[in-house]
Amino acid sequence: MERKLLSGDEAVALAAMHAGIALGTGYPGTPSTEILEAFSELGGRAQWAPNEKVALEVGLGAAFANARTLVTMKHVGLNVAADPLFTAAYTGVAGALIVVTADDPGMASSQNEQDNRRYAVAAGLPCVEPADSQEAYDFFFRAVEISGRWHLPVLFRMTTRVCHSKSVVIARDGAIAAPPATHFEHDISGRVMIPANARPAHRRLRAKLAEIAAWGEGPEAADLNRVEPGDRSVGIVTAGVSYLHAAEAAPGASFLKIGLVNPLPIELARAFAAGVERTVVIEEGDPVIADALRAAGIAIESKIEMFRFGELDVARARRILAGDTTPEPAPARGKPPELCPACPYHTVYAALQKHDCIVAGDIGCYTLGVLPPYRAMDTCVAMGASIGVGLGLRHVLPEAEARRVVSVIGDSTFVHSGISGLVEMAYNPPSTGHVVLILDNGTTAMTGQQEHPATGRTLDHLPTGKLSIEGLATAIGIGSVTVIDPYADPEGFERLLLDRLASSELSVIVARRPCILAAADIRKWEQQAAALRAQAPAQAAFDLPLEER
Repeated sequence: MERKLLSGDEAVALAAMHAGIALGTGYPGTPSTEILEAFSELGGRAQWAPNEKVALEVGLGAAFANARTLVTMKHVGLNVAADPLFTAAYTGVAGALIVVTADDPGMASSQNEQDNRRYAVAAGLPCVEPADSQEAYDFFFRAVEISGRWHLPVLFRMTTRVCHSKSVVIARDGAIAAPPATHFEHDISGRVMIPANARPAHRRLRAKLAEIAAWGEGPEAADLNRVEPGDRSVGIVTAGVSYLHAAEAAPGASFLKIGLVNPLPIELARAFAAGVERTVVIEEGDPVIADALRAAGIAIESKIEMFRFGELDVARARRILAGDTTPEPAPARGKPPELCPACPYHTVYAALQKHDCIVAGDIGCYTLGVLPPYRAMDTCVAMGASIGVGLGLRHVLPEAEARRVVSVIGDSTFVHSGISGLVEMAYNPPSTGHVVLILDNGTTAMTGQQEHPATGRTLDHLPTGKLSIEGLATAIGIGSVTVIDPYADPEGFERLLLDRLASSELSVIVARRPCILAAADIRKWEQQAAALRAQAPAQAAFDLPLEER
């Protein structure tokens, strides 16, 4: 067996290859991004979707065809995918569907630190959580097994520390089994969720969860849920990376290490608690396990509220065990992020600041415009929210203020979830008009220069269909659509912005210049695409706009 030093993300990618995953799809988001990139590099079929909802729907369709599929996203991405997720628990799958949710305790690169184990409980789906890279590899096979055996999607919950930390992985020699042949069988009552079909589907789901719960208590799941006997004076119930912190904080304690975090092994926990003098639950994030055990009538201790925030570590685990409630030392101040010196957004934010614009902002590199020296962003809520928030402001503010409102969004974020906001703008236009500023740097920059539908390149940078942002805006019915390079013509950009703010017309300004970090690679990929088109002139002619053929 081969030993490899892998991050948790890389371990999942390797396991996906060995487990016969036919398709991996998702949307880039720290800390999950590297999973699909590594899967592609290993030879797997991987692709970026416009957003997480579409990714899950594509993965679900493939799983309906008896394929094994993988869908990846960060924790807030599951909010976007929640609509199909909840109903997919009713429809089930024919093959296997693993949905990676990469949570971000401490918000290293996120706008919240939600605990997506709550989604597993709410949707009624099995949830597996690894503690390190080896478990990320091993538990992935278990997730595929659970999904294939009970024909349910399985949530695979990871956290930033597990995703990005490297540890030794002993990989299997090959796949767990040959991937099943894909085919589709009609199952209208099981796949079409009208109320008459959904009611019995819900009962089937709960019966499956009861079976999985019983399985999780038994010897078949001993690698997922295991008891490590030790000092009977204290027993620690834990899961994920918290297990490693707790094991170092109290190496002699007894442990119940949980890998199947939904449904929880309640009876195993009850027996464990009965065999120790004191039972403490140590878990990162929300008290999900603690609440469930208390609800089952098991006497446990849990962390106090101050330890609910941020990541746990060994010192915090010791404090939880000791009941130490003294204030924690303030973390060391780090260097705040900033826009790259040659970033084309400097010109944009200088103009927005100079003219005291009210800026409805969005998620991405351009969020850094909120920091000094510009401080030119007033709201940032969720992917794609800038357009809707800006419209809301325009609708109710006095005219003088309303005319200062600008929605700022990036190219990848616009494709992800900004398009519907633009449709809303055309459908319910404010009386003062509105200005949407799309900062198009030709990449998904914040997560590491990934592709998206408006770049015209696939995940592995090969040419594909390219969405025209300005063409889409025009087709939606926006009266004024302008493309400009704000870096090359800062005065022209400023004049254009002021002209659009003074107008009552709906306006989209596409501020286009490649990201300075990705520009060289973009040129390389465009040259490669040109070479491919030269090898296939007939296809190249077909790719031209109709009026140019």
